[in-house]
Amino acid sequence: MEDQPSFPSQGLTYVQAGVDAASKEEGLQKLLSWVGRTSAFRKGIGAPVLDIGHFANVLDIGHGLGLAISTDNVGTKVLIAQMVGKYDTLGVDCVAVNVNDVLCVGAEPIALVDYIAVAQIHATVLEEMGKGMYLGAQEAGIAIVGGEVAQVPDLVKGPKPGYAFDLSATCVGIVPLGQVVVGRDIREGDRVIGLASSGIHCNGLSLARKALLEGSTFKVDTYVPELGKTVGEELLAPTRIYVAVVMEMLRAGLRIKALAHISGGGLTNLSRVEAPVGFVLQKLPEPPAIFSLIQRTGQVSDAEMYTVFNMGIGFCVVVDPTDAASVLEIATRHGIRAYQLGYAVADPAKKVLLKPKGLVGVEGRFQAAKG
Repeated sequence: MEDQPSFPSQGLTYVQAGVDAASKEEGLQKLLSWVGRTSAFRKGIGAPVLDIGHFANVLDIGHGLGLAISTDNVGTKVLIAQMVGKYDTLGVDCVAVNVNDVLCVGAEPIALVDYIAVAQIHATVLEEMGKGMYLGAQEAGIAIVGGEVAQVPDLVKGPKPGYAFDLSATCVGIVPLGQVVVGRDIREGDRVIGLASSGIHCNGLSLARKALLEGSTFKVDTYVPELGKTVGEELLAPTRIYVAVVMEMLRAGLRIKALAHISGGGLTNLSRVEAPVGFVLQKLPEPPAIFSLIQRTGQVSDAEMYTVFNMGIGFCVVVDPTDAASVLEIATRHGIRAYQLGYAVADPAKKVLLKPKGLVGVEGRFQAAKG
């Protein structure tokens, strides 16, 4: 193997990879100081039911129904696709990141519109992305009802000249207003069930690229025995879509208290529930090999890894203890590995404790637990 690149002695961080979460939060708060006020502009039909900050919001559309809505993009995974020259899995990702968020308020995703910004039009690339979106929509049971392709060469840049692009979408779903799930009813002892991810999904790719591909250690076409595939193939593995399994849980009448898409921020996403609770996670599965490869190669700390990546858990279900076994059974029937991770505790600070790692997460970051 070629020489390993040199990283800081304290280990590579997301900030060094170009993503500053603290600055993002400051900027987001300034943005929300204005856009958050617009909720007052709608009364009756179209009025938002929730505050901004949930995985999706819900609009009152009358007759006791809510329209859930959320938007997201696939992030810098598009850069890996350009390096590899493979674009179909990104379409699945684009569907997945959006439908998984809409699920988190208890809604059934029904439709999506996409937005693709490109440096140049390449018909075969758009066809590949379209095929992926078709396959993702088929799995999620949604319709893709429109979108936009914008040719903006001065706006998007990438590693392959002329092939730069960004891919995003907005998804809507339907939920009865009396069945919106936001974690208001969580009680001490409610169980946290984790559903396995399919790998890295769409978060942390900037750190993954910095660790694995900047320097001479790996290239996208490097075959890695512990992965059983090339680096590029592993990083492009499509995000798991949880619609079918979670909708079956919801329709089964289980006492589901909260749903969390584990994306940026990792398992701290559990703290986005409305109840003043925290979570103690006593058991964590062994993460897929891609994460240990990133951590070892980039000398990344446990705290940074669990903050940036899903670490093998792509979605969490918080459920009454008496229904935990049913959640596990439904997941298994859908071919998804599920783990009873831990339980809820009363905690106004909403901390997430990862006992096996000695980490505590608050306000979107993990750090070493004191004591």
